[in-house]
Amino acid sequence: MVNDVDALRAIERAPLRTVRPQDLEPDLGHARRTIARLVDRGALVRLAQGVYTAPPEGRDGRRWRPTLEAAGLALATARFGNRNAVLMGLGAARHWAAIPRAIGVTIVAIPEAGRPPVSLDTGGVVHLIPRDIDRLDAVLEQNELGRALVTTPAQTLYDLLMKPGQGGLPDEALAAARHLRGQVRSTDLQRVVDTVGRANAAVRGALDEMDVRGR
Repeated sequence: MVNDVDALRAIERAPLRTVRPQDLEPDLGHARRTIARLVDRGALVRLAQGVYTAPPEGRDGRRWRPTLEAAGLALATARFGNRNAVLMGLGAARHWAAIPRAIGVTIVAIPEAGRPPVSLDTGGVVHLIPRDIDRLDAVLEQNELGRALVTTPAQTLYDLLMKPGQGGLPDEALAAARHLRGQVRSTDLQRVVDTVGRANAAVRGALDEMDVRGR
């Protein structure tokens, strides 16, 4: 049906190939029924209630699943707007290869407070953490669904050390912080501290260690 094709093309053009039905309703009649048909045919995948993504490269959504980090960013982007979601903490550590295995949890910074964690239909839990997005040290990075913001290694190290319990895996967070230290210069970490305006003992210890190593 032409309606289905138009809907799919619109979703593929959306940020991170992900939309909510209400995003399509102004231009597409019966958006929810159209989306349900596309899901049944494998042209779309439901990430969580009311959020759908188009698999890249024409893959069959009945078999394809996105990575947890890409899915978390896509979900948050659809709900809060393009460039209003930043992969951070454990999620950013996974992106920067500081956590070598999938851990079933990711963290995305958003501009609103009071949002509960979301269990994805595709697997894993997304923790939505309120942050001032503009003050995060972040860069655009490519994932399988498109380009999205990820905190830099320095910002990620800072966040892991400041709140290792965020996401409920403190041991993994601290191990990731140890792996990230080799990627971060003391000047970069200090810039993050100066921007935020505070540092705990763990962050100060990391800065002291970097200074001793001459990084």
